[in-house]
Amino acid sequence: MTADLSYQPDRLVSPGAVLADFLDELDISARELARRCGRSAKLMVEIIAGKAPVEPETALQLERVLGMSADIWLGLEARYRLELAKTEEIESMAGATGWASRFPLAELRKRGLMGGTGVDGDAVRQLLAFFGCGSVESCKEKFRDLAAVSYRHSPSFKSTEEALLVWLRLGERKAGGIACADFDKSVFTKNLKEARALSRDPIDAALPELERLCAAAGVAFCIVKPIEGIRLSGISRWLTPRKALIQQSMRHMANDHFWFTFFHEAAHLLLHSRKTVFLDSADYRSASDAEEEEANKWATNFLVPQTLLETFIAGFEGTDEEVLDFAERHDVAAGIVVGQLQNRGVLTYRQMNHLKVRFKWAA
Repeated sequence: MTADLSYQPDRLVSPGAVLADFLDELDISARELARRCGRSAKLMVEIIAGKAPVEPETALQLERVLGMSADIWLGLEARYRLELAKTEEIESMAGATGWASRFPLAELRKRGLMGGTGVDGDAVRQLLAFFGCGSVESCKEKFRDLAAVSYRHSPSFKSTEEALLVWLRLGERKAGGIACADFDKSVFTKNLKEARALSRDPIDAALPELERLCAAAGVAFCIVKPIEGIRLSGISRWLTPRKALIQQSMRHMANDHFWFTFFHEAAHLLLHSRKTVFLDSADYRSASDAEEEEANKWATNFLVPQTLLETFIAGFEGTDEEVLDFAERHDVAAGIVVGQLQNRGVLTYRQMNHLKVRFKWAA
Protein backbone atom coordinates (compact mmCIF):
# COMPACT_ATOMS: atom_id res chain seq x y z
CA MET A 1 0.00 0.00 0.00
CA THR A 2 1.39 3.43 -0.96
CA ALA A 3 1.63 6.09 1.73
CA ASP A 4 -0.50 9.25 1.23
CA LEU A 5 2.26 11.84 1.28
CA SER A 6 -0.22 14.73 0.82
CA TYR A 7 -1.73 14.01 4.24
CA GLN A 8 -3.88 16.91 5.52
CA PRO A 9 -5.36 16.42 9.01
CA ASP A 10 -8.94 17.56 9.51
CA ARG A 11 -8.73 17.72 13.29
CA LEU A 12 -6.27 18.94 15.87
CA VAL A 13 -3.56 16.35 16.46
CA SER A 14 -0.01 16.48 17.69
CA PRO A 15 2.69 16.43 15.03
CA GLY A 16 4.10 13.38 16.83
CA ALA A 17 0.87 11.45 16.24
CA VAL A 18 0.97 12.32 12.54
CA LEU A 19 4.60 11.28 12.40
CA ALA A 20 3.78 7.95 14.06
CA ASP A 21 1.13 7.33 11.37
CA PHE A 22 3.72 7.94 8.69
CA LEU A 23 6.16 5.52 10.28
CA ASP A 24 3.47 2.81 10.54
CA GLU A 25 2.51 3.36 6.91
CA LEU A 26 6.11 3.24 5.70
CA ASP A 27 7.04 0.45 8.13
CA ILE A 28 10.15 2.18 9.39
CA SER A 29 11.31 2.83 12.94
CA ALA A 30 11.89 6.11 14.70
CA ARG A 31 15.58 5.27 14.80
CA GLU A 32 15.66 4.80 11.00
CA LEU A 33 13.78 8.09 10.47
CA ALA A 34 16.27 9.82 12.75
CA ARG A 35 19.14 8.38 10.72
CA ARG A 36 17.61 9.58 7.43
CA CYS A 37 17.01 13.06 8.89
CA GLY A 38 20.44 13.23 10.45
CA ARG A 39 18.98 13.72 13.93
CA SER A 40 19.31 11.76 17.16
CA ALA A 41 16.96 8.85 17.83
CA LYS A 42 16.20 10.32 21.25
CA LEU A 43 14.91 13.56 19.68
CA MET A 44 12.69 11.68 17.23
CA VAL A 45 11.19 9.54 20.00
CA GLU A 46 10.46 12.69 22.04
CA ILE A 47 8.81 14.35 19.05
CA ILE A 48 6.58 11.32 18.52
CA ALA A 49 5.67 11.38 22.23
CA GLY A 50 4.84 15.10 22.05
CA LYS A 51 7.60 16.00 24.51
CA ALA A 52 9.83 17.81 22.02
CA PRO A 53 8.61 20.37 19.46
CA VAL A 54 9.05 20.16 15.70
CA GLU A 55 11.44 23.01 15.01
CA PRO A 56 11.92 24.61 11.56
CA GLU A 57 15.12 22.67 10.80
CA THR A 58 13.45 19.37 11.69
CA ALA A 59 10.35 20.31 9.65
CA LEU A 60 12.52 20.85 6.57
CA GLN A 61 14.22 17.50 7.09
CA LEU A 62 10.84 15.74 7.48
CA GLU A 63 9.66 17.42 4.28
CA ARG A 64 12.59 15.97 2.33
CA VAL A 65 12.32 12.50 3.88
CA LEU A 66 8.50 12.10 4.05
CA GLY A 67 7.28 14.49 1.35
CA MET A 68 4.89 16.51 3.54
CA SER A 69 5.49 20.28 3.49
CA ALA A 70 7.47 21.85 6.31
CA ASP A 71 4.69 24.45 6.56
CA ILE A 72 2.22 21.70 7.50
CA TRP A 73 4.54 20.27 10.14
CA LEU A 74 5.07 23.70 11.68
CA GLY A 75 1.35 24.48 11.50
CA LEU A 76 0.54 21.24 13.32
CA GLU A 77 3.13 22.08 15.95
CA ALA A 78 1.84 25.63 16.48
CA ARG A 79 -1.81 24.55 16.78
CA TYR A 80 -0.92 21.68 19.10
CA ARG A 81 1.13 23.88 21.44
CA LEU A 82 -1.58 26.55 21.43
CA GLU A 83 -4.19 23.97 22.37
CA LEU A 84 -2.00 22.71 25.21
CA ALA A 85 -1.53 26.28 26.42
CA LYS A 86 -5.30 26.86 26.32
CA THR A 87 -5.92 23.72 28.34
CA GLU A 88 -3.32 24.69 30.93
CA GLU A 89 -4.69 28.23 31.09
CA ILE A 90 -8.25 27.02 31.68
CA GLU A 91 -7.02 24.80 34.49
CA SER A 92 -5.10 27.68 36.06
CA MET A 93 -8.12 29.98 35.75
CA ALA A 94 -10.28 27.61 37.74
CA GLY A 95 -9.06 29.46 40.83
CA ALA A 96 -10.79 32.65 39.62
CA THR A 97 -14.28 31.20 39.36
CA GLY A 98 -15.38 33.03 42.49
CA TRP A 99 -14.47 36.32 40.85
CA ALA A 100 -16.22 35.39 37.61
CA SER A 101 -19.37 34.22 39.38
CA ARG A 102 -20.11 37.79 40.50
CA PHE A 103 -20.74 38.81 36.88
CA PRO A 104 -24.08 38.27 35.07
CA LEU A 105 -22.84 35.27 33.09
CA ALA A 106 -26.35 33.99 32.39
CA GLU A 107 -27.22 37.31 30.75
CA LEU A 108 -24.07 37.24 28.63
CA ARG A 109 -24.95 33.73 27.50
CA LYS A 110 -28.51 34.80 26.76
CA ARG A 111 -27.14 37.56 24.53
CA GLY A 112 -24.91 35.06 22.73
CA LEU A 113 -21.66 36.51 24.08
CA MET A 114 -20.54 33.45 26.04
CA GLY A 115 -20.92 29.71 25.71
CA GLY A 116 -21.13 26.97 28.29
CA THR A 117 -23.37 26.70 31.31
CA GLY A 118 -21.34 26.65 34.49
CA VAL A 119 -18.70 28.74 36.21
CA ASP A 120 -15.37 27.12 35.45
CA GLY A 121 -11.98 27.99 34.02
CA ASP A 122 -13.42 28.27 30.53
CA ALA A 123 -16.05 30.75 31.76
CA VAL A 124 -13.24 32.86 33.24
CA ARG A 125 -11.40 32.74 29.91
CA GLN A 126 -14.50 33.81 27.97
CA LEU A 127 -15.21 36.62 30.43
CA LEU A 128 -11.68 37.97 29.99
CA ALA A 129 -12.12 37.84 26.22
CA PHE A 130 -15.39 39.77 26.55
CA PHE A 131 -13.61 42.52 28.48
CA GLY A 132 -10.60 42.44 26.17
CA CYS A 133 -8.17 41.61 29.00
CA GLY A 134 -5.33 39.10 28.99
CA SER A 135 -5.50 38.07 32.64
CA VAL A 136 -7.72 38.31 35.70
CA GLU A 137 -5.31 40.71 37.39
CA SER A 138 -5.14 43.03 34.38
CA CYS A 139 -8.94 43.01 34.27
CA LYS A 140 -9.19 43.91 37.94
CA GLU A 141 -6.64 46.69 37.44
CA LYS A 142 -8.66 48.08 34.54
CA PHE A 143 -11.76 48.15 36.74
CA ARG A 144 -9.87 49.80 39.62
CA ASP A 145 -8.63 52.54 37.31
CA LEU A 146 -12.12 53.10 35.94
CA ALA A 147 -13.64 53.33 39.42
CA ALA A 148 -10.91 55.62 40.71
CA VAL A 149 -11.24 58.29 38.04
CA SER A 150 -14.76 57.88 36.75
CA TYR A 151 -17.50 57.01 39.20
CA ARG A 152 -18.29 56.25 42.79
CA HIS A 153 -21.19 54.57 44.57
CA SER A 154 -23.94 56.71 45.95
CA PRO A 155 -24.86 56.35 49.64
CA SER A 156 -27.96 54.40 48.61
CA PHE A 157 -25.99 52.01 46.37
CA LYS A 158 -28.08 49.04 45.30
CA SER A 159 -26.80 48.09 41.84
CA THR A 160 -24.06 45.54 41.44
CA GLU A 161 -20.76 46.90 40.15
CA GLU A 162 -20.16 43.79 38.04
CA ALA A 163 -23.44 44.29 36.18
CA LEU A 164 -22.49 47.92 35.55
CA LEU A 165 -19.07 46.91 34.21
CA VAL A 166 -20.69 44.45 31.80
CA TRP A 167 -23.17 47.09 30.62
CA LEU A 168 -20.37 49.61 30.07
CA ARG A 169 -18.37 47.05 28.09
CA LEU A 170 -21.39 46.24 25.92
CA GLY A 171 -21.49 49.91 24.98
CA GLU A 172 -17.77 49.98 24.21
CA ARG A 173 -18.17 47.02 21.89
CA LYS A 174 -21.13 48.59 20.09
CA ALA A 175 -19.31 51.89 19.77
CA GLY A 176 -16.38 50.10 18.20
CA GLY A 177 -18.59 49.25 15.25
CA ILE A 178 -19.76 52.84 14.72
CA ALA A 179 -17.59 54.86 12.34
CA CYS A 180 -17.34 58.43 13.60
CA ALA A 181 -15.76 61.63 12.42
CA ASP A 182 -13.34 63.31 14.81
CA PHE A 183 -15.22 65.10 17.55
CA ASP A 184 -16.21 68.64 16.62
CA LYS A 185 -18.02 70.67 19.27
CA SER A 186 -19.59 73.11 16.82
CA VAL A 187 -20.88 70.31 14.57
CA PHE A 188 -22.24 68.44 17.60
CA THR A 189 -24.07 71.54 18.84
CA LYS A 190 -25.56 72.13 15.38
CA ASN A 191 -26.62 68.49 15.00
CA LEU A 192 -28.24 68.49 18.44
CA LYS A 193 -30.68 71.11 17.14
CA GLU A 194 -31.70 68.69 14.39
CA ALA A 195 -31.87 65.84 16.91
CA ARG A 196 -34.35 67.78 19.04
CA ALA A 197 -36.95 67.67 16.25
CA LEU A 198 -36.57 63.88 16.07
CA SER A 199 -38.44 63.65 19.37
CA ARG A 200 -41.66 63.99 17.37
CA ASP A 201 -40.85 61.02 15.12
CA PRO A 202 -41.54 57.34 15.86
CA ILE A 203 -38.60 56.01 17.84
CA ASP A 204 -37.73 53.36 15.22
CA ALA A 205 -37.27 56.12 12.66
CA ALA A 206 -35.55 58.52 15.05
CA LEU A 207 -32.81 56.23 16.37
CA PRO A 208 -30.90 55.62 13.08
CA GLU A 209 -30.99 59.33 12.32
CA LEU A 210 -29.85 60.17 15.85
CA GLU A 211 -26.92 57.77 15.46
CA ARG A 212 -26.00 59.42 12.14
CA LEU A 213 -26.12 62.96 13.53
CA CYS A 214 -23.98 61.98 16.50
CA ALA A 215 -21.42 60.04 14.44
CA ALA A 216 -20.98 62.99 12.08
CA ALA A 217 -19.87 65.04 15.10
CA GLY A 218 -17.58 62.41 16.64
CA VAL A 219 -20.02 60.82 19.10
CA ALA A 220 -21.02 57.16 19.00
CA PHE A 221 -24.63 56.77 20.15
CA CYS A 222 -26.06 53.40 21.10
CA ILE A 223 -28.86 51.74 23.00
CA VAL A 224 -27.88 48.81 25.23
CA LYS A 225 -30.63 46.84 26.89
CA PRO A 226 -30.32 47.10 30.68
CA ILE A 227 -28.99 44.27 32.81
CA GLU A 228 -30.75 43.10 35.93
CA GLY A 229 -28.95 44.56 38.91
CA ILE A 230 -28.43 48.12 37.70
CA ARG A 231 -30.69 51.16 37.78
CA LEU A 232 -29.17 53.26 35.06
CA SER A 233 -30.55 55.52 32.35
CA GLY A 234 -27.45 56.48 30.42
CA ILE A 235 -23.81 57.44 30.39
CA SER A 236 -21.51 59.75 28.50
CA ARG A 237 -17.79 59.14 28.27
CA TRP A 238 -14.74 59.67 26.11
CA LEU A 239 -13.41 56.55 24.43
CA THR A 240 -10.50 58.40 22.83
CA PRO A 241 -9.57 62.10 22.65
CA ARG A 242 -11.48 62.25 19.36
CA LYS A 243 -14.42 59.93 19.98
CA ALA A 244 -17.11 60.16 22.64
CA LEU A 245 -19.94 57.78 23.55
CA ILE A 246 -23.52 58.32 24.65
CA GLN A 247 -25.01 55.02 25.79
CA GLN A 248 -28.60 54.67 26.99
CA SER A 249 -30.59 51.84 28.53
CA MET A 250 -34.15 53.02 27.74
CA ARG A 251 -34.93 52.89 31.46
CA HIS A 252 -38.58 53.88 32.16
CA MET A 253 -39.36 53.26 28.45
CA ALA A 254 -41.00 56.66 27.86
CA ASN A 255 -40.08 59.38 25.36
CA ASP A 256 -39.76 62.24 27.87
CA HIS A 257 -37.22 60.31 29.93
CA PHE A 258 -35.33 59.04 26.88
CA TRP A 259 -34.87 62.45 25.27
CA PHE A 260 -34.03 64.23 28.50
CA THR A 261 -31.38 61.60 29.23
CA PHE A 262 -29.87 62.01 25.76
CA PHE A 263 -29.56 65.78 26.02
CA HIS A 264 -28.37 65.55 29.62
CA GLU A 265 -25.50 63.29 28.51
CA ALA A 266 -24.81 65.53 25.52
CA ALA A 267 -24.47 68.45 27.94
CA HIS A 268 -21.76 66.61 29.88
CA LEU A 269 -19.79 66.14 26.67
CA LEU A 270 -20.10 69.80 25.79
CA LEU A 271 -19.56 71.31 29.22
CA HIS A 272 -17.49 69.02 31.43
CA SER A 273 -14.24 67.11 31.87
CA ARG A 274 -13.19 64.46 29.38
CA LYS A 275 -11.66 62.40 32.21
CA THR A 276 -14.98 61.44 33.75
CA VAL A 277 -17.57 58.79 32.92
CA PHE A 278 -20.87 60.53 33.61
CA LEU A 279 -23.53 58.09 34.77
CA ASP A 280 -27.21 58.94 34.98
CA SER A 281 -27.91 56.39 37.68
CA ALA A 282 -29.77 55.97 40.93
CA ASP A 283 -26.82 54.13 42.46
CA TYR A 284 -23.66 55.81 41.19
CA ARG A 285 -22.32 59.32 41.30
CA SER A 286 -19.71 60.62 38.92
CA ALA A 287 -20.37 64.30 38.36
CA SER A 288 -20.38 66.86 41.13
CA ASP A 289 -23.73 68.26 42.23
CA ALA A 290 -22.90 71.47 40.36
CA GLU A 291 -22.12 69.56 37.15
CA GLU A 292 -25.31 67.54 37.39
CA GLU A 293 -27.36 70.68 37.96
CA GLU A 294 -25.68 72.39 35.02
CA ALA A 295 -26.37 69.43 32.72
CA ASN A 296 -29.98 69.27 33.91
CA LYS A 297 -30.54 72.96 33.22
CA TRP A 298 -28.87 72.80 29.83
CA ALA A 299 -30.94 69.79 28.72
CA THR A 300 -34.17 71.23 30.08
CA ASN A 301 -33.69 74.55 28.32
CA PHE A 302 -32.45 72.98 25.09
CA LEU A 303 -35.53 70.79 24.83
CA VAL A 304 -38.02 73.50 25.84
CA PRO A 305 -36.72 77.07 26.21
CA GLN A 306 -37.78 77.94 29.72
CA THR A 307 -38.84 81.52 28.96
CA LEU A 308 -41.35 80.11 26.46
CA LEU A 309 -42.51 77.48 28.94
CA GLU A 310 -43.03 80.05 31.67
CA THR A 311 -45.17 82.17 29.36
CA PHE A 312 -47.16 79.06 28.49
CA ILE A 313 -47.62 78.12 32.16
CA ALA A 314 -48.92 81.58 32.99
CA GLY A 315 -51.98 81.01 30.81
CA PHE A 316 -52.22 77.22 31.05
CA GLU A 317 -55.73 75.92 31.80
CA GLY A 318 -54.74 72.25 32.02
CA THR A 319 -56.00 70.84 28.72
CA ASP A 320 -54.43 68.32 26.37
CA GLU A 321 -55.05 70.65 23.44
CA GLU A 322 -52.90 73.39 24.95
CA VAL A 323 -49.97 71.02 25.45
CA LEU A 324 -50.29 69.55 21.97
CA ASP A 325 -50.48 72.99 20.37
CA PHE A 326 -47.45 74.28 22.33
CA ALA A 327 -45.42 71.17 21.43
CA GLU A 328 -46.28 71.48 17.74
CA ARG A 329 -45.46 75.19 17.58
CA HIS A 330 -42.04 74.58 19.13
CA ASP A 331 -41.31 71.32 17.26
CA VAL A 332 -40.88 69.06 20.29
CA ALA A 333 -42.71 65.94 21.48
CA ALA A 334 -45.78 66.58 23.65
CA GLY A 335 -44.55 63.99 26.14
CA ILE A 336 -41.44 66.11 26.78
CA VAL A 337 -43.61 69.12 27.56
CA VAL A 338 -45.70 66.99 29.93
CA GLY A 339 -42.53 65.77 31.64
CA GLN A 340 -41.33 69.32 32.23
CA LEU A 341 -44.72 70.45 33.53
CA GLN A 342 -44.70 67.52 35.95
CA ASN A 343 -41.18 68.32 37.07
CA ARG A 344 -42.19 71.91 37.79
CA GLY A 345 -45.23 70.76 39.78
CA VAL A 346 -47.69 72.28 37.33
CA LEU A 347 -49.00 68.75 36.73
CA THR A 348 -48.87 65.80 39.08
CA TYR A 349 -46.90 62.75 37.96
CA ARG A 350 -50.20 61.03 37.19
CA GLN A 351 -51.59 63.70 34.92
CA MET A 352 -51.39 63.65 31.11
CA ASN A 353 -49.14 60.60 30.95
CA HIS A 354 -51.25 59.46 28.00
CA LEU A 355 -49.46 62.13 25.95
CA LYS A 356 -46.14 60.42 26.53
CA VAL A 357 -45.02 57.74 24.08
CA ARG A 358 -44.15 54.38 25.66
CA PHE A 359 -41.57 52.04 24.21
CA LYS A 360 -41.25 48.26 24.15
CA TRP A 361 -38.26 46.04 23.54
CA ALA A 362 -38.57 43.92 20.42
CA ALA A 363 -39.04 40.24 21.19
